[in-house]
Amino acid sequence: MRFLVACLGLLASSLLAAAELNLELPTGTRTWDSGALLAHPQARDIEIPADVAYKRAMHYRAVPLASLLDGVQAGDHLQVVALDGFAAELPAAPLLAQSGARAWLAVEDPARPWPALGTGKPSAGPFYLVWSDPQQGDIGPEQWPFQVARIRLLEPVATRFPVLLPASDASADVRAGFAQFQKNCLACHRLNGAGDSAFGPDLNLPHNPTEYFSGDFLARYIRAPQSLRNWPQGRMPGFSREALSDRQLGQLLAYLRHMAGRKVEPGR
Repeated sequence: MRFLVACLGLLASSLLAAAELNLELPTGTRTWDSGALLAHPQARDIEIPADVAYKRAMHYRAVPLASLLDGVQAGDHLQVVALDGFAAELPAAPLLAQSGARAWLAVEDPARPWPALGTGKPSAGPFYLVWSDPQQGDIGPEQWPFQVARIRLLEPVATRFPVLLPASDASADVRAGFAQFQKNCLACHRLNGAGDSAFGPDLNLPHNPTEYFSGDFLARYIRAPQSLRNWPQGRMPGFSREALSDRQLGQLLAYLRHMAGRKVEPGR
């Protein structure tokens, strides 16, 4: 039995050691494995006081993400894709910053694996985008993708998915809500069939949530999903006022209500 346990441990370690991160950048495609990143000349130990995934202080061996983004400019747009289909859309400028809120790629060490995210769940590894001093850059929880598999340079969301755009005469709140949608929702959800995530349901087809949540229930659901639907398998996180202010939430709802009148079936 001990021999079997030891073999399973070695197998798990070898699989983690073989984990690969694929980068698709202006200078070309490159693949990093866990070992190479742990040995990166800029790798260092960091403390994250309020980790989003683990909801407590965490210690990581990490590399400044900017050091891996060869050829990326501040005006570029990147997408960070996780193993489960989560696809965070991120402007490059915060990822390249050398001060204030700073992006780090935390790398799970096979010799010191991270804890599971919950009962029956894997860890946040093998790669996890974390932030030091996130409050200095208005970094939201959806900008902390874990189980990262790929980072790629893409055109901005509005260019790739024009069916997400509000009408040209939309109000300022609706336009601001589109920005909030990109930051907080598009990593998990599509709208009008548009988006790269395969994680959550479409937010306009067949129905927009503003059409079936009455009163203030949608706002309450976004704040604390389990308070309305107590479902152990539910994966949507709640958005606190620190992550999404009441004003920003109102803008997001204004965008969703606006898009309920702009349904576009995929392929049309």
